[in-house]
Amino acid sequence: MNTLRLAALEALLLTDPLQKVDAVNALHLELPVGAEQSIQDPGGIPGRPSHLEFVLPQKVPRRSVHTLQGRAALVHSLAHIEFNAINLALDIIWRYPNLSDRFYGGWLTVAKEEALHFSLLQAHLSTLGFNYGDFPCHDGLWEMAERTKDNLLARLALVPRTLEARGLDACPVVREKFAQAGDQQAAQILDVILRDEVGHVALGNYWYRRLCREQERCDFDTYQQLAKQHRAPRLRGPFNRPARLEAGFTERELQALEEQA
Repeated sequence: MNTLRLAALEALLLTDPLQKVDAVNALHLELPVGAEQSIQDPGGIPGRPSHLEFVLPQKVPRRSVHTLQGRAALVHSLAHIEFNAINLALDIIWRYPNLSDRFYGGWLTVAKEEALHFSLLQAHLSTLGFNYGDFPCHDGLWEMAERTKDNLLARLALVPRTLEARGLDACPVVREKFAQAGDQQAAQILDVILRDEVGHVALGNYWYRRLCREQERCDFDTYQQLAKQHRAPRLRGPFNRPARLEAGFTERELQALEEQA
């Protein structure tokens, strides 16, 4: 019998972005979750187009947003982040067993919203004459997922609460770039993404703190330990304090971020 977790894995393995989006949109909570199901990693994770060109982050070309190709390259980089985010949400659903229906349902909502973000960006990219896969990209998000795949607490700490939370800081800056370049469609897409990402990071914060309580661990000290153990990048400001507070970060956490920036 198919379960939500198995169906999430099947969607994760799909390499065609549009097929993946369709598969995510077809997932629903009427399926039995299969929380206690033992599922082996089949390999081939994550499924993504074979023609994607990966380079080191510092090797990703920087182009002016005031040129067509420059704007397209920036939209492409955002689409790549959202495609990765779909995969990350699917991965957390299938990979970690014996959790509550609320846990799996929350990340299913995230997967659906990330699929919407990707679809909006890909559609806009096509109006600029390009498609996903036309520009080189880096793989930092998924590399962290690999480093934390055997530790749910670390995954929650370092993917939604660290790398994806960077989107809260970056969205307003990137939105302003698009607006100044006259690309109001892209700016409006960034408004949607920022609105939803606050909820995604909040979900990561909620489950991270809940697991810390269940394990009788200090969430602040544990984060520092996990960040060092799994080589989390040192975050640079400026930080979007209002969005981060709305997403559940504490003043102590924000102060620590600002002190290390």
